[in-house]
Amino acid sequence: MGLFSSKTLDSLETLFIDQLQDLYDAEQRLVKALPKMAEAAHDSTLKSAFQQHLNETKNQITRLERVFQLMGREAEGKTCAAMKGLIEEGEEAISAKGDPDVKDAALIAAAQRVEHYEMAGYGTARTFAQRVGRQDVARLLQETLNEEKATDEKLNRIAEQQVNVQASGS
Repeated sequence: MGLFSSKTLDSLETLFIDQLQDLYDAEQRLVKALPKMAEAAHDSTLKSAFQQHLNETKNQITRLERVFQLMGREAEGKTCAAMKGLIEEGEEAISAKGDPDVKDAALIAAAQRVEHYEMAGYGTARTFAQRVGRQDVARLLQETLNEEKATDEKLNRIAEQQVNVQASGS
């Protein structure tokens, strides 16, 4: 499946639920990938950031389940091909050989691609929630969007202040 399922997109609410299902699958895939990324990280700050984001991601899944409940739906995912691909790229960094500092830079690059995908997804879902009159749901999605942005900023700091400096040999 791609970004949109094969079902008929006959209303914004149908599209919104479709997007929630995509995000739900994406987060579940990420819960499986983050421990591997943490294990592969050489830098202790990066390792800790991945572990912290794992805990946040588990909470985000719970929050999405709450969103589904508020929408009167069963929490279910549909294959998120984009996250599947992003995680495959991350696995390339995990299995790579070479300088541990350069490998950490590759892990951050892969993780930031994931964060940017999630920020786009949650921003869109939040906007759809607002448009269909679900401010309660929009607030929950905004909470997750804020966490994703904070994680991206944290990864930026780790990259710029530590990992990229070490990887470049400066």
